[in-house]
Amino acid sequence: MNQIDTRGLSCPQPVVLVLSEIKTGNSEFEVLIDSEASLENVKRILNKNKLEFDVKENSDHTVYHVKR
Repeated sequence: MNQIDTRGLSCPQPVVLVLSEIKTGNSEFEVLIDSEASLENVKRILNKNKLEFDVKENSDHTVYHVKR
């Protein structure tokens, strides 16, 4: 399973990385996010692409576990 670490990156880089991963067609991947703006933008992209995801909150970042 691929893991996309977007911590420390500013928009639009996290969205670009997630869109690239979506295009690969992998059935499962994780996105690590530490920015509130990126959280919302990535969530919007996942919902737009009708992908299911679980959210796990850690002390310094959030993880979206995405499944097709």
